[in-house]
Amino acid sequence: MVTSHFQKQTLKNGLRLILVPNHTLPSVSSMVLIGAGSRYENKNNSGISHFAEHMFFKGTKKRPDLITLAKELDSIGAVFNAGTSLEMTNYYIKSAKAHLEKSLDVLSDILINSKFEEGEIEKEKGVITEEINMIHDEPRKYLAFVYCNLLYGDTPMGWDIAGTKESINSFKRETFIDYLNNLYQAQNAVLVIAGSFEEKEAKEMAEKGFLKMSNKSTQSFLPQIESQTKPATKISFRETDQTHLALGFRSFSRFDPDRYALEVLDAIFGGGMSSRLFEEAREKRSLCYYVYSDTNFFHDVGTFSAFAGVATNRLPEAVKVILSEFHRLADVEIPEEEIKKAKEYVKGHFILTLEDTMNTAGFYGEQEILEGKIETPEEVIAKIDAVSSGDLSRVAKRVVKENNLNLAVIGPVKDQNLL
Repeated sequence: MVTSHFQKQTLKNGLRLILVPNHTLPSVSSMVLIGAGSRYENKNNSGISHFAEHMFFKGTKKRPDLITLAKELDSIGAVFNAGTSLEMTNYYIKSAKAHLEKSLDVLSDILINSKFEEGEIEKEKGVITEEINMIHDEPRKYLAFVYCNLLYGDTPMGWDIAGTKESINSFKRETFIDYLNNLYQAQNAVLVIAGSFEEKEAKEMAEKGFLKMSNKSTQSFLPQIESQTKPATKISFRETDQTHLALGFRSFSRFDPDRYALEVLDAIFGGGMSSRLFEEAREKRSLCYYVYSDTNFFHDVGTFSAFAGVATNRLPEAVKVILSEFHRLADVEIPEEEIKKAKEYVKGHFILTLEDTMNTAGFYGEQEILEGKIETPEEVIAKIDAVSSGDLSRVAKRVVKENNLNLAVIGPVKDQNLL
């Protein structure tokens, strides 16, 4: 059951608290989102956002190490983790509703009292080095970095979120303390509690732990300047059995009113097994096993892209087919029946996602930390419904332009003239 009832308030220290009660569910999720990600970094501390995320689980005075922390949460059957992206970092615990107080105590403790001991930092360097190696050895995952590097070049948005082996091995305790002082402050954080709980009690629990969070001024990131004038290609050569590609166009930011029209276009183009890409590339031509499209919206830029894994000798054909389908979006009017199906696809997946308390916490929290405002599920659905055939044609023409086109490839490929 999707709920649109929520409360938003600001605690005395500037921390934003969002309560999303839903008593039809037996679980509750607590999530803290920080306006801190790899986009906030520089050459000297590239990878620090992701590394810091790891270190918050490495011990406090109350919970001296990861094993102690893990045993405590495992003993209540909780799910816990964290994630770092370009523009934010989140930490969450999902548990049965009876354990909300424990979850909030753990989250506040690790985010306020983590020790960042030199010995633990040195040990974790090995862990993150192996994480970098793992992603590099998985072409489908590593493709995201190659594509971002093509789009954004030698800027924080074009660097690997995990950093480089050289950068992470240079970090000292002071590196982390400086970074945290600049970004991990109450005014730059959002706490969301979603699921089955009593609102008055939840607020008291949140205040008990999180009012201790400091509230200093924080830094921002530099704007991303885009100046592409012609199609661009980036190839990461390696001997693989399959060639992986990302082919797409620059679009616009998350604040752009055309965002929902592009989401509907994305569903038509590559969202699911009845999408145009799946039908043309996989079912008709047997070009690939996986093929799909996706949108990404950031503070000031965005993308609309297709992804696929194909036989290397069929890469030129795959590029041609995907480009043809992109251009068909812009050049040929989309039938009303296909638009209706796409809207229902977008709305249905959105509603199903919100059946999980963790996803609900993310939905409300990400809007607040990234946009500073919250749309309810009903408001989102209304904007999807409002997208017209004319909107889709206009937005497709706006995005599908030759000077916005980019192709990233991983595989045994040397030909740079694929576009």
